[in-house]
Amino acid sequence: MSVRARDGLAGRAAIAGVGATEFSKDSGRSELRLAVEAVRAALDDAGLAPGDVDGMVTFTMDTSPEITVAQACGMGELSFFSRVHYGGGAACATVQQAALAVATGVAEVVVCYRAFNERSGRRFGSGVQHREPSAEGVALGWSLPFGLLTPASWVAMAAQRYLHTYGLTPEVFGHVAVMDRKYAATNPAAYFHGRPITLADHAASRWIVEPLRLLDCCQETDGGQALVVTSVDRARDLRHPAAVIAAAAQGAGRGQEQMTSFYRDDLTGLPEMAVVARQLWRTAGLGPGEIDVGILYDHFTPYVLMQLEEFGFCGKGEGGDFVAGERLPLNTHGGQLGEAYLHGMNGIAEGVRQVRGTSVNQISGAERVLVTAGTGVPTSGLVLTADR
Repeated sequence: MSVRARDGLAGRAAIAGVGATEFSKDSGRSELRLAVEAVRAALDDAGLAPGDVDGMVTFTMDTSPEITVAQACGMGELSFFSRVHYGGGAACATVQQAALAVATGVAEVVVCYRAFNERSGRRFGSGVQHREPSAEGVALGWSLPFGLLTPASWVAMAAQRYLHTYGLTPEVFGHVAVMDRKYAATNPAAYFHGRPITLADHAASRWIVEPLRLLDCCQETDGGQALVVTSVDRARDLRHPAAVIAAAAQGAGRGQEQMTSFYRDDLTGLPEMAVVARQLWRTAGLGPGEIDVGILYDHFTPYVLMQLEEFGFCGKGEGGDFVAGERLPLNTHGGQLGEAYLHGMNGIAEGVRQVRGTSVNQISGAERVLVTAGTGVPTSGLVLTADR
């Protein structure tokens, strides 16, 4: 894909199945078993069998490799298997890689998955405790000695600058938390089902790293999520309406690092997401005014506001007012703050459900959905549309 031209992937593949485990704080089983349960659920949702699968895509930072999951699921021969780097930034890129494989004939049915015990096992929120030497890890050496040890501390730097630049208060971040929890409260699959919050609740929650409070930070979750990607034609013969992949993109900005891009000229935006936005709009032939639902990666609330601004839904510094005014349905599953933290894969599943018309918080007439992946890192995004 070129950063300067429309690519040829639009409409060549679709998501035909979604499946997940329950979302919990203590799954009581291995990450491999979670992955297998999610994959089997996604195949059943599509009306396919393990033997139909010939491709697998997952993340790095994963303990359940593609071949091991394929074996445990009872799959046969594979012609394609791949991993995408950069944590949550990989989410939509797994679907992009699957779509590329399907569109070029490398594979016919590709499963994308993510499964971890991120609460009862390895907790990403605990920050850097041990890291093997690497070239990209050198960048952390400029931050760790000064106390920036956790994702929240890295994001807080940009969040503080955002507030200062636009003359705002941390309340603007609260609008995202309230919105997510509103939808989670009516989603039986969400960890925070039945537990909405108010702006006052947000303001009363304890500081994690100023200006981020507890309710600005996503939860930690045990669970698994899987998606089935195949051609649009084949998807039409399967169990549910297809969610067509109208555009898929990856993006990294100049001077990009993992979460610590503090030496850019401006800390109030997400240049990597701007790259994704340009590619998605160009390839899908759509603009922000034509999107019916946004599923925006929400590991930390400030980055939701910056994403809205990078995609052109509102001006710089106006993301808080945009969310408060409910000008676009956002994170109708409850997001990672409200439903579960599955590195964004559960957000893609919600995008599929909105296009199908089966979400528990269904938006009437939803036919075009924007989904984004992790922010502050090299990232990715999707535009999903109904098959009409």
